[in-house]
Amino acid sequence: MSYFDAIPKIRFEGTESENPLAFRHYDPNRKLLGKTMAEHLRLAVCYWHTFVWPGSDVFGAGTFERPWQQAGDPMGQARAKADAAFDFFSRLGTPYYTFHDTDVAPEGNSLTDYRNNMAAMIDVLEAKQAETGMKLLWGTANVFSHPRYAAGASTNPQPEVFAYAATQVRTAMDATLRLGGANYVLWGGREGYDTLLNTDLKRERAQLGKFFQMVIEHKHKIGFKGLILIEPKPQEPTKHQYDYDTATVYGFLKDFGLENEVKTNLEANHATLAGHSFQHEVATSIALGLFGSIDANRGDPQNGWDTDQFPNSVEELTLVIYEILKAGGFTSGGFNFDTKVRRQSSDAADLFHGHIGAIDALALGLERAAKMVERDALADFKAKRYAGWDADFGRKILDGGFSLESIADEAVARNIHPKHISGGQELLENIVNRYIYG
Repeated sequence: MSYFDAIPKIRFEGTESENPLAFRHYDPNRKLLGKTMAEHLRLAVCYWHTFVWPGSDVFGAGTFERPWQQAGDPMGQARAKADAAFDFFSRLGTPYYTFHDTDVAPEGNSLTDYRNNMAAMIDVLEAKQAETGMKLLWGTANVFSHPRYAAGASTNPQPEVFAYAATQVRTAMDATLRLGGANYVLWGGREGYDTLLNTDLKRERAQLGKFFQMVIEHKHKIGFKGLILIEPKPQEPTKHQYDYDTATVYGFLKDFGLENEVKTNLEANHATLAGHSFQHEVATSIALGLFGSIDANRGDPQNGWDTDQFPNSVEELTLVIYEILKAGGFTSGGFNFDTKVRRQSSDAADLFHGHIGAIDALALGLERAAKMVERDALADFKAKRYAGWDADFGRKILDGGFSLESIADEAVARNIHPKHISGGQELLENIVNRYIYG
């Protein structure tokens, strides 16, 4: 018996459908701008929130009581979890999934246990992928949950903790390679500080930089062709994390000579926690040549923490996907649902409702963004606004044809007296709304 036996395979039924277990907007085979919706979005379901989280919070125990979360042999439960996960993936119809190492295999009581358990479960996942056709968007290692990582992993004051984390990351990278993963993610869940009173910032940044350099070296050694991704987040669980946002990450990568080796895995809820819009983080990442993949979710504007809710704003998603389409779309990345149902949503069907709604919202955003690209009024407006920089004077400035002294002399000689030209924000907002709402 499967936990999801009562749920049929989710199919596209169109906007007239009243079936809550069907897609109304996401038609995986529908073509936009020369690619199918499935090819544009590259949808993935995460293992951790969907199959690991028990529905607990800091004030109460878990509410979900999934069969694989009950007491029993840890490896037996890991296999039962994999059975449920791949059944869910197949019924939902998403092509990819993502995992942390300790999501799929119990850690055990030693590194030997950990490696043996991982080896056994990678055999299981490999067989499941072959059976279902599912693919791995990316793998990663959980080097933040265990008490040993209370003071960080690579940034820990103890080199032995650094070595333990390195063992996990090496194992997870090797597993990702074997499973055909398209990317590998490094999330510095506790790579930061809670107080500067006991923190050596310079030392910890150097440790983190060395760890990244070791990861890149291992990537090339094993022949992994996918992207190495870093996931910015400003705080939580630490007071301040060293990968605060995309701009901070770029500075860190430049400092250690890694700007051509590492890209970003951007999460919507992390962007807003940093005080940015999701669109800003995507646009910044693209501008800096760092764009890789997306963790699609949302936060609650009235909560100051990472709530990991399913994305449902077509307006926000349209603007984000517009930026991605303009940049050429994903290469090896995709939209991974780093999302969890609410603690009170304890039925098996709730897992499907959350993902169906989010997928339909992404499909609507994709449809609207494709129209924006086809008739790109924003690009036309920007081209006119910055036209002076494409003319002789602007090009001469950027090409180094002036010193500070000579450009000042020319400004005086020409009696330059520029006047402000409208930025047209209200007009552009109205144009975007017409694309989104018709």
